[in-house]
Amino acid sequence: MARTVARVIVDALSELGVRQVFGVVGDALNPLTDAIRTTDDVEWVGCRHEEAAAFAASAQSQLGDGALGVCMGTVGPGSVHLLNGLYDAAKSRTPVLAIAGQVPLTELGSDYFQEVDNDALFSDVAVFRATITSPDQLPQMLETAVRTALGRKGVAVLTVPGDVGDRELSADRPARFSLSPAVTRPEESAVRRAAELLDRAERVTILAGRGARAAREDVLALADRLAAPMVLTLKAKEGFEGDGNPFQVGQTGLIGNPAAASALHDADTILMLGTDFPYRDWYPEGRTVVQVDTEADRIGRRVPVEVGLVGDTGATVRDLLTHLAAPPAGTDGARDRGHLDKAREAFTQWRSGQARLADPAHDKGVVGRIRSALDNRDHDIRPEALAAVVDRVAADDAIFTSDTGMATVWLSRFVEMRGGRRLLGSYNLGSMANAMPHALGAQCLDRQRQVVAFCGDGGLSMLLGDLMTLKTQQLPVKLVVFDNRRLGMVKLEQEQGGLPEFGTVLDNPDFAAVATAMGITGIRVTDPAELEDAVRRAFAVDGPVLLDVLTNPEEIAVPAKPTVEQGWGFAVAKVKEVVRSHGDG
Repeated sequence: MARTVARVIVDALSELGVRQVFGVVGDALNPLTDAIRTTDDVEWVGCRHEEAAAFAASAQSQLGDGALGVCMGTVGPGSVHLLNGLYDAAKSRTPVLAIAGQVPLTELGSDYFQEVDNDALFSDVAVFRATITSPDQLPQMLETAVRTALGRKGVAVLTVPGDVGDRELSADRPARFSLSPAVTRPEESAVRRAAELLDRAERVTILAGRGARAAREDVLALADRLAAPMVLTLKAKEGFEGDGNPFQVGQTGLIGNPAAASALHDADTILMLGTDFPYRDWYPEGRTVVQVDTEADRIGRRVPVEVGLVGDTGATVRDLLTHLAAPPAGTDGARDRGHLDKAREAFTQWRSGQARLADPAHDKGVVGRIRSALDNRDHDIRPEALAAVVDRVAADDAIFTSDTGMATVWLSRFVEMRGGRRLLGSYNLGSMANAMPHALGAQCLDRQRQVVAFCGDGGLSMLLGDLMTLKTQQLPVKLVVFDNRRLGMVKLEQEQGGLPEFGTVLDNPDFAAVATAMGITGIRVTDPAELEDAVRRAFAVDGPVLLDVLTNPEEIAVPAKPTVEQGWGFAVAKVKEVVRSHGDG
């Protein structure tokens, strides 16, 4: 008996090892969701918003180190709603297959009810997009879509019109997806040139990104050979932070620290490994730069590069190690480690200062009492303290997600990616509202593993409806809400630019009470003295929990190298805010 288009697609997903498909049911998807209903090893996860479904699929793909995530959206608005989550996958360079519904074939191009041109809609986000117009285009079109997504690490969109999904194929065959990943190496002459530059350098700093994570041991060996401090991008925290790495000095950029900024500034040579760190202002000028990346178009697009090595980071680093000059006979081969030691000492001092900020009793001193009186926030909790407590309480194999903004700042500074911890966020697209749906997708992969979402109050409220998905699926995600009643990062940006805070205040509900009304355990914390106990209670619950912590909206993250202009801007903004509030009185 011939199989239908829907049956072929779902059987192929099962063969690929896809365990969940995320979406919202509806008309054109009915044949597909019915095929999932009758398939034992593929689960339909019904979401309340397709954007959340796409974020969840993106999370599963990233945690699977390039496995295929799958989401679905039905005709018109359902497919449009997928876009933001799909952009997250595209910017994260992770393979996701989106199956989009469409009006019946006979109505295509007639401006039919809900008709949207999907091939045009997804043209910017997808590396592959096509509409099935005949059952006999399968399984080849599906194979091409999946291979393209996997091979190019991007989004493939397959559109299925409403009258096509239940049609039978005339010549059915199993889908085949064999695709072996390529391991590339740069030309040997380029490796030799890079090795010569590194041998001559007196002070090398490594800037390590996500692309270097799989080559951890090789990169550590190279850092030791070069006596080089390692500055980490946010995505490299997972691979290089903790677990006995004596070279890392944290992040640079707006969420970074002075030690990392100085490690880059003090270097005469910078070695970029698997990173496309985009912020040009944080690269020092006039340094010799060697860059390693699998993609040729990334070489030199952020900072001028002396030698670009196009290849797999692990293979390239191993080649570099063999080409670096051998230590002189009769010596221990050690380079001068002054540059490394200075960076590490500065990093240690910075962390000690941060630890003091994370002490819940920090604001009980004279300065703290003055601040509380001026802010009229006697009981607001320091966000640093919340992040630090979560770091202590969370499991060493927990998966963390974070919303874009201040929640990510506090996670980057106070949560260590030790042990088998994983980290997800919209760190390339920079979308709001990603932490909770990312956590949804992560928890579906393993319901026994701890998943912790660092949620901003603005981000959480954007896709609040999908709290019900956590409840319906009984996913034991721990949602930690940094409830500062603000769009905190926007507030900081305004004030650094000398503008008074405007439009950032959020009239929030009691999120814990909202969660409780939805059937989820809700815990609200307003007193610093109750913080640690509340976090431990939340993490002990066997099921989903929303921990709503009222944090101080005046708490800011100072950039790694603040400028005079930023300081003056902040001061001017505060004066304007005071004048405005007096005038409003």
